[in-house]
Amino acid sequence: MTPDALRDFCLALPQATETFPFGEETSVFKTSGNDKIFAIAPLDAESLAVSLKCDPEESIALRAEFPQITPGYHLNKKHWITVRLEGGVPDELVEQLLTASHALVRPRVPRRTPS
Repeated sequence: MTPDALRDFCLALPQATETFPFGEETSVFKTSGNDKIFAIAPLDAESLAVSLKCDPEESIALRAEFPQITPGYHLNKKHWITVRLEGGVPDELVEQLLTASHALVRPRVPRRTPS
C-alpha cells in the first residue's frame, strides 16, 4: 500500500477528515462527527506504517500471525496496533483493519423515536 492509497482509503470512509495536530509529517485521520482518531500515519516516512484502533482479542491474534503488526507505537497497547506496510500484510487486510478502526470510533446515529 502506498501513502496515497492509504490516505485515499481513509478519507473515503464516512465522515473522515485528515488533520495534522503533531506537525505536517503525521496525518491523523478522525471522524468529523465526534473528532475521534481512527488512524495515525507518518505518510512521508521512509518506512510506511499506520497505527489504528483494534479489538484487544483480535490484536493478540494479528500480532501472533504477522511480525509487521506490533502494539501501538506511543499509544494504548491494549487498544491500538501499528502495522508496518512494507509487505507481508495484505492490502485487503489493512483496509479491513482501517474500516474496523473507523467503526470503533465513528459517531452512532441516534435511533428515531416513534412519533
